[in-house]
Amino acid sequence: MADDVGARLRALRTLRGISQRELAKRCGVTHSSLSLIEQGKVSPSVSSLSKILAAIPMSIGDFFTMELENTAKVFYGEEELTNVGSGEVVFKLVGAKRQDRNLSFMIETYPPVSDTGREMITHQGEEAGVVIEGEIEITIGSDTRVLKAGEAYYFDTNVPHRFRNIGEVECRLVSCATPARMF
Repeated sequence: MADDVGARLRALRTLRGISQRELAKRCGVTHSSLSLIEQGKVSPSVSSLSKILAAIPMSIGDFFTMELENTAKVFYGEEELTNVGSGEVVFKLVGAKRQDRNLSFMIETYPPVSDTGREMITHQGEEAGVVIEGEIEITIGSDTRVLKAGEAYYFDTNVPHRFRNIGEVECRLVSCATPARMF
């Protein structure tokens, strides 16, 4: 138990950016006592722990229920981005294997004279994106526009839409769509 409390206290203090000496000063506990608690060599009384946590500030209930570590994968290398595109069009999906994903965040690459297909696409949700390189022709309903690097879009995806690279250079854009589509 003392190990768990000590490790949890050390992790919380570190996350909050508070030095051990600073926390000891704030709560009126000696630095050596706080060090022994964090090492798991001493188990603090409820009143001592309450006094220490008040200096952070945090309740005892929050202290024992707070998630101090992120168990979900956070960072992805380029090789870990799953291609969910079709044909020549590449859609690199970030976090494809996350079970709790609420959005689809992608890096899209359209080679010259490529598109999302002859048929217009529709699905529930919203989509937004920004062109990073090249140009892309986007049709949303009856509106069509060619966007260049630095230009962006945002629309309801229940409106039929299509993306086409009508240029002679590759187009790359970053997009985000809700809800998460399971590719």
